[in-house]
Amino acid sequence: MIRTLWPTEPDVNGALAQWCASRIGLQRGFEPPYVTMGVFDGENLIAVVLYNNYQPEAGVVEFHGASVSPRWLARHVLREMFAYPFEQLGCQMVVTRNSAKNRRLHRMLKSYGFADYYIPRLRGRDEDEIVWTLTAEGWRENGFS
Repeated sequence: MIRTLWPTEPDVNGALAQWCASRIGLQRGFEPPYVTMGVFDGENLIAVVLYNNYQPEAGVVEFHGASVSPRWLARHVLREMFAYPFEQLGCQMVVTRNSAKNRRLHRMLKSYGFADYYIPRLRGRDEDEIVWTLTAEGWRENGFS
């Protein structure tokens, strides 16, 4: 059974952030403040979503995710994942970034309604990045909310 956990303890929030950072190759980790959501299959942690760089005056927050299983992408998890920024924080847009090489994720983001912006060399001299955005209206209209 797939379930989510929104930790209230700083140590658990930090541990989930470290798990996410290590799986996406972010050696320096994430700078606080951030909020995490853990996704569990039974007792096993299979994914973490992390929200940071919240800009309330612009109504924008960035999110990152890492997983070890595709099972985490259950409809109820996706609903909860985006209800947090759009309903709880009142954001008008979410942003995520990833390597231009991550084609599997790109297909999923595109089908979910994200717009993509290709930026050469944003990940360094030899790697391009795509910045993805999803508006609140796009989320409400995509059939997954």
